[in-house]
Amino acid sequence: MFHNDWDIILGEEIEKVYFKQILKNVNELYQTKTIFPLKKDVFNAFRLSYKDVKVVILGQDPYHGEGEAHGYAFSCLKTPIPPSLKNIYKELYDDLHIQKDITNGDLTTWVKQGVMLLNTCLTVEKDKPNSHKNLGWHTFTDEVIKKLNERDDPIVFILWGNNAREKKKYITNNKHLVIESAHPSPFSARNGFFGSKPFSKTNEFLKQNNKLPIKW
Repeated sequence: MFHNDWDIILGEEIEKVYFKQILKNVNELYQTKTIFPLKKDVFNAFRLSYKDVKVVILGQDPYHGEGEAHGYAFSCLKTPIPPSLKNIYKELYDDLHIQKDITNGDLTTWVKQGVMLLNTCLTVEKDKPNSHKNLGWHTFTDEVIKKLNERDDPIVFILWGNNAREKKKYITNNKHLVIESAHPSPFSARNGFFGSKPFSKTNEFLKQNNKLPIKW
């Protein structure tokens, strides 16, 4: 299904009844409603192999605007970029003085360096944020976080927003670093996202653990 080591790590999970039901329900929704991302992109976050994950950025659910979501949390191939991503770029500049091109929302350069861009829910209906929260995706992504927590190799978990922060209870291995804050959405960014310095904190931790820092 994933064509890498996730097939082994999540092998039992994807055979469970609830997961097969998610796929069945989502497939039916694709036929009757406008769902994002495209069906072929739903599991793009898992293109980064389990063993190569250095950082997990966890968000809520995919962008719900036309042509925005492509299976990587917060990444966007369309312009203008969504407000949440603008705020991420603003915090990146304030944190590390890295100026990003706001006409380019593609974050897959981060993925290539070991950043897993994952949402707690992997699909959404057009213009209806969090509309698929009750489809069962959270049970699946809980398991993903648990499996990552089992890794001996240190990982940075960046949890943005309440849906992501709910997963903190599954990160019990003290080898890992958890950075949590409000979601970068304009509705909440001023409640603790701005000024949280997740990018510099991540790179400091990676360096302390003899890993290459991320070129954000």
